[in-house]
Formats: sequence, structure tokens, C-alpha cells
Amino acid sequence: MGFRYEFRLSGSGGQGLILAGKILAEAAAIYDDKNATQSQSYGPEARGGSSRSEVIVSDEEIDYPKAVNINLLLCFTQEACDKYYKDIQENGILLVDSNYVTNVPEGEFKVYSLPITEIAEKEAGKTLVANIVALGIITELTGIVSKEAVESAILSRVPKGTEELNLKAFNAGFDRAKTLK
Repeated sequence: MGFRYEFRLSGSGGQGLILAGKILAEAAAIYDDKNATQSQSYGPEARGGSSRSEVIVSDEEIDYPKAVNINLLLCFTQEACDKYYKDIQENGILLVDSNYVTNVPEGEFKVYSLPITEIAEKEAGKTLVANIVALGIITELTGIVSKEAVESAILSRVPKGTEELNLKAFNAGFDRAKTLK
């Protein structure tokens, strides 16, 4: 059986989780030459309602694009954490923004609780790039997609004129994750 890794990025609409998922999938498929799928769902409210993006990375063909055995769950809201933590597989990773997820569940998974939005503000100057800080953390923690691939995907996906800001945010997350290992 081949290698398969499932990510679920969850929170509320407007937090950039769909973009983060697209960047992660593009990094894997285009720049790291792996198979990847990305799917998304969000509540009817869109901005402010619940939102999630799922990315599956594999070295084989992906026959089912929905994440069912989550290896890494990112939660930007308490609601998302409460709803999805049961889907994390044993020895998986739960990554939460400690400013918004204060009731962290216990389970057979590793928990990393970091002030992701605060890191975005302090290190990059804008809370808007918290999703990219999270991508940096995820890239370093999992090693599933290379740093260079994610940087290339960020440059191809973020709005023109924000490349430097987003790379700064990505590197802030990447560097913070190094201190966790």
C-alpha cells in the first residue's frame, strides 16, 4: 500500500482556508510531483460561517477525494475543533490557534496549540496572513510537501503585490514550528 496523507483546514469563512488548501495541493501536485486533491465546503453564510478545505497527498492515484482519516487537522475556531477532532487518526496532529481554540480535546493524537493569528500580526504585520503562517507550521511539522514547493505555490496563488508579505508569514510559521520538534 502506498503513501497517503490527509489534511483538513477548518475554521470560518474569510480566514483564507480555501486558499491555503489550494496552495498546499498545488505545492504537492505541481512542484513536488505528487498526486493531490483539494476539496472545500463552507456554510451558506460564507464569510463568518463554517469553512473547511481538505487536501489529500499521495504517491498513488487518489480514488476518493474526501478526507476520512485525517492526519493533520488545523482549527482556527472552537466550533471547528469540536466538530472535527474525532476524525483525526491515531498518532495524527491537531494544530489549533490558541487565541480562538481554548478547550482543546484530548485523544490519541499530538496537539500543537500556537497563537497563529498573533504570530501573523507580530511577525508579518497583518492578521490577514494567519492562514499562510499556518501553512508554514504545517509544512515544517509534517514534511509532506517541501518548503520550496509551498513557497512556489504561494507566489503563484497570492494576489500580486502581497508576495513578500505572504512569504514573510510563511517563514514565520515555518521557523516557529522548528522550535516544536
